[in-house]
Amino acid sequence: MTKAASKGRDIVTGIDTSGAHPVEYRFARARKGNRHLTVVFANLAAPDDYGWSTGVLDDLRSNILWIRDRFQGGISYYLCREMDFAVERSVIELITKVMRSLDLTPNDVTLWGSSKGGSAALYFGLRYGFRNMVACVPQFLIGTFVRDVYPKVGRSMLGEGLAEENVRALDAVLPDLLRAGANPEANIYLVSSPQDEQYTVQVEPFLGLLQRYPNFNFIFSESPFITEHNKVTVRNVPPLLGIAYLLADGIAPRFGTVRNGYEEPDRDSSALDAFLAATAKVQQTETFPPPVVAVPAAGGAVPCEGSRFTGSAPGAVRVSVWENGKFLASPKVAPDGTWGWTPTGPWTSGSHRIKIFAVSPTGFHSKTTEVVFTADEAAAAGSAPHVPGQPLQAPQVTTPECYEQVMGAAVRFTGLAGGAAQVGFRMGGTLLGTCPVAADGRWTWDSGWAWQEGMHTVEVFAMDAAGAESPTALLPFAVLNAPAGAQPFGY
Repeated sequence: MTKAASKGRDIVTGIDTSGAHPVEYRFARARKGNRHLTVVFANLAAPDDYGWSTGVLDDLRSNILWIRDRFQGGISYYLCREMDFAVERSVIELITKVMRSLDLTPNDVTLWGSSKGGSAALYFGLRYGFRNMVACVPQFLIGTFVRDVYPKVGRSMLGEGLAEENVRALDAVLPDLLRAGANPEANIYLVSSPQDEQYTVQVEPFLGLLQRYPNFNFIFSESPFITEHNKVTVRNVPPLLGIAYLLADGIAPRFGTVRNGYEEPDRDSSALDAFLAATAKVQQTETFPPPVVAVPAAGGAVPCEGSRFTGSAPGAVRVSVWENGKFLASPKVAPDGTWGWTPTGPWTSGSHRIKIFAVSPTGFHSKTTEVVFTADEAAAAGSAPHVPGQPLQAPQVTTPECYEQVMGAAVRFTGLAGGAAQVGFRMGGTLLGTCPVAADGRWTWDSGWAWQEGMHTVEVFAMDAAGAESPTALLPFAVLNAPAGAQPFGY
């Protein structure tokens, strides 16, 4: 998927699935043929787990590769999940592929990050021989930090028990590289501050090891306006960007001979084009089709409040719902491929155009399905209009909602089924019952028995006067606190 960034720079999104862990990325091509690559790692508070992605790097001339730190739902410092360092191997494979597709070497790459992103920039730079590292307020004792400050991240990286031996092992990964003198010719730019509450434990003890590097540069920022860890980066954005611009032009601001004007605007980009196409986040294949929207019907009307959307998306784990570039929801897809969503707030009266795409288990996106409908206060008591002679749409189920946890064994089903005469209910192929549909499309059904505790999936379908059935709306829900001996239906 490509989107236009501010100042006209296109951002390409993709996923490299060649390693043990799919790695999601964003990429911007260099300006005017610049021959440099900047790799950006995310901090803990980065939007959508992408660091420095709010436009601050828009003027940077180099190629930019943002890497998302989200693996199996957890943060990893780009290193490990439960001490399995396959995450690290997957990340370095992505960086290497992008670098090679640009026909660059590690000398043409800058690794960039703040906080945990700074730790990642130092680690990957030292271990894999990249020439330039820019790290703002990194953590060197990673295991101790995630255990004590962010235990949820700690459990993701160290394992559920936060074992002390795992803490020590993770604490050692960065200091051991420094003690070994890894990548001795690297240009290292470190930013820290005495006002950073992490400085005394996480940075100061390791300055001696860093000072052994001849091209180590330390920006020690002291200001009364710096009051905490996150403020160090904010106060130092201008000098950090200055370093980035110089590095992108081949200038390492310290000593020695530098190379400037390293630009080849007419260079062949076919290798990069092929890589981006092969890892594009939006899949253009028939094996992962766009989602189907059953309700509302295209061009139909929905109530401003109480509307429900249903459909199918085989092969997806969730669908993502948007309107005018604004994210609305991401309902899960059931194992049978169906999904349902009830907006949490009312629609404004008038026409709406929503876009929905499906997301695969590895994070790939399908093409987008658009649905145009009208929200109308007058439709609040009914459902989308049914055109005589046309097949019925699957009924809308208002209560219970998909995956709702119903307290108690009495379950009351309500919804809308415009143009239908009856609504029926099945489970496991067994008909549970039917109920009539009112003239305004409303229906209500009480089973009359106590539901057994646990998960249930009911198939809800509409019928016209001749008995023809609509597509089925699957309704999974859970019953809690049911009395002992309750049955799933009446026998």
